Order: sequence, then structure tokens, then C-alpha cells
Amino acid sequence: MQKTWNKNGEFGVGNWKLGVDNIPVPNAITVPTALTTLTEDEQLLCDSVYEFSDREIRPLVREMDEHAKIPRQLIDQLFDLGVMAIEIPDTHGGGGGTFFHSVLAVEALSRVDPSVGVLVDVQNTLVVNAFLKWGSASLKSAYLPRLAKDTVGAYALSEAGSGSDAFALAARAIERGDGFTLTGRKLWITNGNEAGVFIVFANVKPEDGYRGITAFVVERDMPGFTVGKKEDKLGIRASSTCELIFEDCAVPRANVLGDVGKGYKVAIETLNEGRIGIGAQMLGLAQGALDHTIKYTKERKQFGSAIADFQGVQFQLARAATEIESARLLVYNAARLRDNGQPFLREAAMCKLHASEVAERVASLAVNLFGGYGFVKDYPVEKLYRDAKIGQIYEGTSNLQLQTIARQILA
Repeated sequence: MQKTWNKNGEFGVGNWKLGVDNIPVPNAITVPTALTTLTEDEQLLCDSVYEFSDREIRPLVREMDEHAKIPRQLIDQLFDLGVMAIEIPDTHGGGGGTFFHSVLAVEALSRVDPSVGVLVDVQNTLVVNAFLKWGSASLKSAYLPRLAKDTVGAYALSEAGSGSDAFALAARAIERGDGFTLTGRKLWITNGNEAGVFIVFANVKPEDGYRGITAFVVERDMPGFTVGKKEDKLGIRASSTCELIFEDCAVPRANVLGDVGKGYKVAIETLNEGRIGIGAQMLGLAQGALDHTIKYTKERKQFGSAIADFQGVQFQLARAATEIESARLLVYNAARLRDNGQPFLREAAMCKLHASEVAERVASLAVNLFGGYGFVKDYPVEKLYRDAKIGQIYEGTSNLQLQTIARQILA
């Protein structure tokens, strides 16, 4: 059955979309005539997640930023809401939704706190999608129900010497008996502090270069694996970013995700989807900054009038709204292309590049229009300004997105 989002803020069961001659079309995706026009189900999802964010997350934003931690109680609420398992099939306890549903949820959460947005983004667009596409039947049965119920996932690719050069991995996987032992370190791993399940990339044959890279499913309590230092960051501080340490960590052969030596393919294809998720996070951040700014400029009076009445302010707000809408078009288009099985590599790079730049510009404008209040922590926009910077760095820097776009248009 096709899943729909109901007014209780959880996934319910709807009907098949009828095709020609009323023949049911399984998994059919209804695309509105306008990219930013949402179906009823999509709009209900947006409204439900934003209402939850406004009610449950907003009161915690400053505390989470100061303590650099998302409370476990809030994570449990995210599981209860269903946003940690949007695309997991209902047979494994998930929502059975689409990738576009995940993008909408990330956007709605990030309007309030991009740290929570990226927690949910990594869970859905990286971890869950990697299991869905590359996991064996036994891996799906073992891990998807946990990821749907209460287990946070993390995606461990980056190392000290492999950032933009993602496949220059030093982590080794040595074949021993009925499995592998992993040795090495990972850096900058989002959700590292909360995760119980990790997708870890290591090289089984370094002499073969990227052709030796393999993806493994590692559990937090496996001997030889420890979570190391948690980074003290400029922005998205509540989202944990950790070092992972592997010292002869034994991983069963059954925990290979995909085929041995095909981890580079798992990584590339998953990250292409993940970039759309980051585009959605930055889109939500920009919209949240504009929301705050519009409200403030209507209330703040100077020279006897609200500053929103001044044409100079109005023009800046109009330009910001236009940029946000352009980012939304790019993000939604990339997500809908992906859901419809169409090529989306160029569009994913474009939406991540543009949305991250728009987020920084709009957050900066928000600080400017708040004036002195925008520079202090008592008001929300200084945090969003700090949060925005990471969008041009993680899951592929802006220069890498430009390189990808250039290769696509020049091919």
C-alpha cells in the first residue's frame, strides 16, 4: 500500500494511485505541475514536522547549542514521529515514504534547528538509503527495524588524509577467517556520539587503490571499536561530529554492505543523494532566518516607523525571498528526479552548491537587519549564521560541486 502522512503526524496507509484503465500502479509518484506545489500528503508531512519542531525543538535550541548535545529524549521523539525511518518499508517498521518525503522533513526541521535537521538527514539519505540499495536481505532484516525503532546511524568515510580526496583511505580491512578486522581512524563523523550502527569504509587491497574499498556495517559495541574525540565546532554544535577509532575490530563477513571492493560505488551513489539532503538543510536554515527577520523588521521601530516599512529593507527581504525560492526549486527538482529514476548528479550538485550559498547570504542579512541584537546569543540569527558555514564544506565542498557541474555540462 502507498504510504501517506496523516494529520496525527505519523505515516498511515492510503490507496494505490490508479493508472490507465484504473489499473493500480505500485510505488507511483505524483508530481505536481509546479515543483514547489506539494501534494496533500506532502503538505501534511511538512506541516506536521514543522509544528513538532516549533513546539518541541525550538525551546531547546539555545541549550542544545551551548551544551553541544541533542537530548536523547528528543531523539526518541523523532523516532516516535517517524522521521528517522521515512523510507524504510513498513515491513521493517518504517514509513514506506519517498526520498522527497525525507527532503521535506529535513527542510522543516532545519527551519528551527539545522543540527536536528542533519541528524535526521544522515539517518535517512545516507544510512537508510545505503542499506536499502546495497544491503543483503539478512542485513536489511537485522538493521532496518532497529534504525526504524530506536537506533541512530552514522556514515564513516572521511579521514585525516581523505577529505575532498574521499578515496585516499588509510583505514585497512584485513581478511581473517570468516570475516575482516578493521584498523584505522575516521574523522568528522556526523551522529558519531549517538549512533549505534555505523557504515564504515576501509580498503581490503590498498595496492588496487579505490578498487579495494569496501563498506562494512559496524556496531558500536563491537570489540576494537571506540568513539573518540567529539569536535567543538563553530556551528551545528548540537550535532555530534566525532573521531572513530578501529583497532583490530572484528567484523563478520555477513556485514559487508554490497560487494567486497565495491565500496567506492556505495559511497559515490549514496553521497550524490546525500547532497540533496544537505541542500534541504540549508534551504530550511535560510527560510528560518528569513522568518525571524520578517517578524523582527515588522516589530522594530526606527524614526517612528517599523523598519519593514522602509524601501531599502523591503528590497533586501525581497531579494532574500527570491534566492530562497530559487534554492527550493533546485532542491525539489533534484529530489523528484531521484525519486523518478532520472539522472540527478548535476542537479544534486547544483542544489547543494546554491542552497548553501543562499543560506550564508540570508543568515548574514538577518544579522545585519537585527543590528546589534543580531550579534548576541539572546536572539536566534547569530546561531543560524554560524550554522550556515558548514553547508559549503561537508558532503563535498563548493569547489567539488562546481567541478561536478562543469564535468556534466562539458561532457
